[in-house]
Amino acid sequence: MAAVVEANVHEHIARVMYYFSIHLLYASIVGAAAVVLTSIPGASATTKYWVWVVTAFNSIVPIGAIVDKFWVAHLTWAAPLAAFGGPVWDMTEGRTAMVLSVAWLAGALAMLMRLIVRIRREREAQASIRFSKRHTTCSSMADGIPVSFDMMYSAPAVKGLLNPCILLPIGIDRLLNQREFEAVLIHELAHARRRDNLIRLVYELSLCVLWFHPFIWLAGARMALYRELSCDESVIQRAHGTELVSALAKLAVPERALSLQATASSHLGRRLAWLSGQQQTRRPATLAVISLFAVVIGACVFETVAHTACCFVLKR
Repeated sequence: MAAVVEANVHEHIARVMYYFSIHLLYASIVGAAAVVLTSIPGASATTKYWVWVVTAFNSIVPIGAIVDKFWVAHLTWAAPLAAFGGPVWDMTEGRTAMVLSVAWLAGALAMLMRLIVRIRREREAQASIRFSKRHTTCSSMADGIPVSFDMMYSAPAVKGLLNPCILLPIGIDRLLNQREFEAVLIHELAHARRRDNLIRLVYELSLCVLWFHPFIWLAGARMALYRELSCDESVIQRAHGTELVSALAKLAVPERALSLQATASSHLGRRLAWLSGQQQTRRPATLAVISLFAVVIGACVFETVAHTACCFVLKR
């Protein structure tokens, strides 16, 4: 009886790992497509940002499994990939399974601790600002988003997940002229409205699970870049691109960065090149990126379903 139970458990684990392997195979193809499509010149930076967001989330969200669940009765034509069955079966038994499990768990815990430390540091920094009596803080609203001014900040930033707040250093409205200040505010409002902090957190949680996948790391780097360029794009569309360049030149790079502040500083060179060129997006290029990416996503979901629905794991 015990042997039968153990065999059933092993087969169930092998099925899960088989699906996971097929899912990551086609998620990697989506990632490769994202690399090619986001290199197309003239396409909107905002479109490229969302391409990488979808690429990252596609790796962690098993869309094919949802299709399997609700349409399984109509997917009898699906067939597993024989090339994956044997290796997956071997990988999920004996010492190999133990080594892989320990390695994955160690990496996942390390990434989770990294995330916890970052969040704790940001909360401690925010708490020190909130309860400090040495610094005066005043608040206002911009398009429904709270804006706080404080001497503890040396550069603009956004905090909060569901209810974001824009943080600005006191005196920034005197350091910058009116149009430069408006350019900075437009950029930060784009972050806040899109809930970029929340998107970043969800991405980092997925990174804890798929820390071993190179496309997840690449997606994070590209998301960070296009997150800033897309917000700069909204500034350019409001004819404040030149003013944002001069504002960035006047603002000091912070020593202690909060939330999106650090990534914004790390991509400053690319941002200045983007803004200085006053990039003009071309609608045909943007539509081409959206259309081709949608086709790739659809095809990869279909192929995942084609090789996992009603699947069985091929034993050696």
